Amino acid sequence: MKSGLRTDPSQWTDERHRRGIAGEEQAIRYLLSRGCTIVAHRFRVGHTEIDLIARQGDLVTFVEVKTRRGKAFGSPLEAVTGAKRRELVKAARVWVDRFGKPADIYRFDCIAIVDSKLEHLADAFRPGWR
Repeated sequence: MKSGLRTDPSQWTDERHRRGIAGEEQAIRYLLSRGCTIVAHRFRVGHTEIDLIARQGDLVTFVEVKTRRGKAFGSPLEAVTGAKRRELVKAARVWVDRFGKPADIYRFDCIAIVDSKLEHLADAFRPGWR
């Protein structure tokens, strides 16, 4: 698994970034416990990033992870807007072109983590391709 991190997270001072990395690590542990293999962490295409790409057999899941301290500003899942979805789909197309296999099935999931409690929304949206 190759991480897209360019710097050492232990040196980060912005608490939001540190919380985001902790949330992604929690999501990785969760997906691994369900039999998935993490094939990419922070896969980047230009300025767009897919937090996690997981594989379980022929199922490839593109996962957006949102971590929050609380729900004062709504559910973290609400932050995955139409614009964000379009960006994720564009980046996923690049991954599929580079690494996809003919038998692969693709899905977009969201994982929300609020106060360390994880909520997994499988098949969160469908882009209408393949």
